[in-house]
Amino acid sequence: MALSIKQSLWLYPYISIINLCLLYKITPTQAAVPVTIPVVSSTQATNFLEQGRNFYNGGQFAEAVQAWQTAVQQYRTQGDRINEALSLSYLSLAQQELNQWEAASQSIEQSLKLLQTAKPSADAILWAQVLNTQANLQLHNGKAEIALETWQQAQKYYEQAGDTMGSLGSQINQAQALQTLGFYRRSKQQLEALTQKLQATPDSQVKVNGLRSLGLALQMIGDSTKSQQLLEQSLAIARKIELKPQLSSILLNLGKNAVDLQNPQMALDYFEQAQQLAVNPSDRLQAQLAQFKLFLDYDKPELATPIAPQILQQLRELPPSHTSLYTAINFVATLNRLSNPQQIVPLKDLAQLMAVTVKSAQQIQDAQAEAYALHQWGKLYSRTQQLSPAQELTQKSLNIARQLQAEDIIAQSAWQVGQLYKQQGDRPKAITAYTEAVKALKSIRRDLVAVNPDIQFSFRESVEPVYRELVALLLDNQPSQASLIQARDLIEALQVAELDNFFREACLDRAQQIDQVDSQATIIYPIILPDRLAVILSKSGQPLRYYVTPKSQTEIEQTLGNLLASFNPVSDGKQRDRLSQEIYDWLIRPAEMDRAFQDSKTLVFVLDGRLRNIPVAALYDGQQYLIEKYAVALSPGMQLMAARSLSSNRIDAIVGGISQSRHGFSALPAVESEIKQISKAVPSSLLLNQQFTSQALADRVKFSSADVVHLATHGQFSSRLEDTFLLTWDGEVNIKELSELLKNRGNDPSKAIELLVLSACDTATGDDRAVLGLAGLAVKSGARSTLATLWPVKDKAAEMLMTRFYDQLRQPNISKAEALRQAQINLIRQTDFRDPFFWSAFVLVGNWL
Repeated sequence: MALSIKQSLWLYPYISIINLCLLYKITPTQAAVPVTIPVVSSTQATNFLEQGRNFYNGGQFAEAVQAWQTAVQQYRTQGDRINEALSLSYLSLAQQELNQWEAASQSIEQSLKLLQTAKPSADAILWAQVLNTQANLQLHNGKAEIALETWQQAQKYYEQAGDTMGSLGSQINQAQALQTLGFYRRSKQQLEALTQKLQATPDSQVKVNGLRSLGLALQMIGDSTKSQQLLEQSLAIARKIELKPQLSSILLNLGKNAVDLQNPQMALDYFEQAQQLAVNPSDRLQAQLAQFKLFLDYDKPELATPIAPQILQQLRELPPSHTSLYTAINFVATLNRLSNPQQIVPLKDLAQLMAVTVKSAQQIQDAQAEAYALHQWGKLYSRTQQLSPAQELTQKSLNIARQLQAEDIIAQSAWQVGQLYKQQGDRPKAITAYTEAVKALKSIRRDLVAVNPDIQFSFRESVEPVYRELVALLLDNQPSQASLIQARDLIEALQVAELDNFFREACLDRAQQIDQVDSQATIIYPIILPDRLAVILSKSGQPLRYYVTPKSQTEIEQTLGNLLASFNPVSDGKQRDRLSQEIYDWLIRPAEMDRAFQDSKTLVFVLDGRLRNIPVAALYDGQQYLIEKYAVALSPGMQLMAARSLSSNRIDAIVGGISQSRHGFSALPAVESEIKQISKAVPSSLLLNQQFTSQALADRVKFSSADVVHLATHGQFSSRLEDTFLLTWDGEVNIKELSELLKNRGNDPSKAIELLVLSACDTATGDDRAVLGLAGLAVKSGARSTLATLWPVKDKAAEMLMTRFYDQLRQPNISKAEALRQAQINLIRQTDFRDPFFWSAFVLVGNWL
């Protein structure tokens, strides 16, 4: 007798909750060939259904596919449409795990057709689960709006069936779809409401899984602190009701969250507990591997070394499965990041492990794991300068990845092929391979931080170097115009990739090259390379120019660090001028001597690396500051800039701020005066102190036609999403929520905010990627320009500069960059705030017109 629908659906709530954010790259592949089977009894069909579940839970997805295909055929032969639909829905899940997206889509479509024609009608629970699977696929296909609607339908069916866990999972998935659509505040509100609902329910396995899932969802949107609280609560209840199989995985999640919170000791405690409480070898191994990676990440090889042989032995003993293969790949990839992995594990042992992994991947038909393993195996050979086998293995990896259309593996393996060609001195082939790697990286923009988490490494290790190494190749010797254009476009693309990485999503969709917007502007692209500082100049209607200063990256970065430190007003002014002049000689002087800035009124810098934290307006030529000669603006890239200028005769502003001490932040007494001065200069709608809540600001932005939003309040920009925020009266607003709030007028470009001013914010000290938060907000909020400070400035100086800036902005035919320039020159020449510390911190990002 066949299992009842409710009995056989226990797998689904687990799937719907755990697969909160299915962001792997969609790589359509050939569907597996259906198995031909004889007519059998329903008991045999049920056995295949259960077998598939066992395979699935063991990570043996190819076997699960075969078992569920057999179940589909058998139920079809018996005319059992309900169980055939169920089997097809299961089949789609396994096909998703194998990245067989086309086949997965066909399976779920067949399942839905069967449900629509089934008699008697299918149970609500089955409808809910099939719709859940369909929504996952829709989200993968970039159809977040449709996925949201499908999950809402699924939720109704779950509730109709009385399935609390299923309803919860569907709502968490809806929150993910809302994030994908850019509705961060709605997403967070939904997750907070779900948390409250769960708190009211009695302690149970459902509550444990629900709290854990909510914790993971909040971790996804960057709220690690709240995530930690929910995961800890989930753990406490699991201990209380003795859910021993759950403990290890919750502890592992807590440990990974503690890593995100940069608390290695807490992370280690959780990983050790996870290892002790693991009830199966796979969970124990995951916990050990997490500890191993943590030790290496924090440069403690002496603690990692004793664990390595234990991990290696366990990997040899585990039967082949999706999980065991990726654990082996992750282990070798972790070691491959080290300068000398031989100190921890002999390279021959690692090579042997990858050889076995490749064979096992072929055995269980996991082509993606095979490609990853070949890539790591090739990397091991390249370490020992065995270039021929390294090339052969990496090329095999690349060939498989191309067949799978697995862009994440193409990116890594093509990069490695390029490096091998470069080592052999074959520059043209190296450039071709690197170009393929960059193309693949661009195509997986939305996945840069979520590509297979089992083998995921940092942006700085696996993305940024690909761009930089290709730029260095293109700029070798005397680059042609074509090479300069490609290098310039790569630096633009790298800026986009960095911002996507910062926001953990592909949030910047403009791809139009706007360097023709202003004939009186020159765009300057400085690029820090290992052995030189390269500068590309772009001016409308002219060929690109190229200048190079031979300097090591270490020397460049040390000089930049010293200059930044010298802007402290108590520092030696002569030392600051000397350092400032040195950097002026790198960036500006060669082009000036070449008369490259002739007819230029504005210099627009697309800054690289540590140059982003330097106030370029204060670069010194020995007699004058750069701002005294040209208006200066920063851009995260020309392709990200909206081409329209502010109309001086219709400035209308929303002005908000906090002057009082709030939420542990000090008072800003000059804010009140600043706001009042601005409201005299331009028509303004005011929100001060208690009135300045996030909701009030959202309402003003949405319902007014103001083109300027001026916010005078504490805030910080950091390279960590979690540490980038703005303070309102009711608390910190993270940058994602702020960008959504400022974009609160729909997608009509004519309604975009023209100028966003943040007059009391700070960039995180010593963080050379902190300005990414500022640049990201400038672009993501839809504001055409953002004016902000690189460091906190004395209240009175900020008030004076801002008042003068608005006075200038009201003059006819003046650009925003020129208005800021005039305000800065006024401070230099007519006030006591002539020191660059007081005026150079103000930077204009985005459209300078």
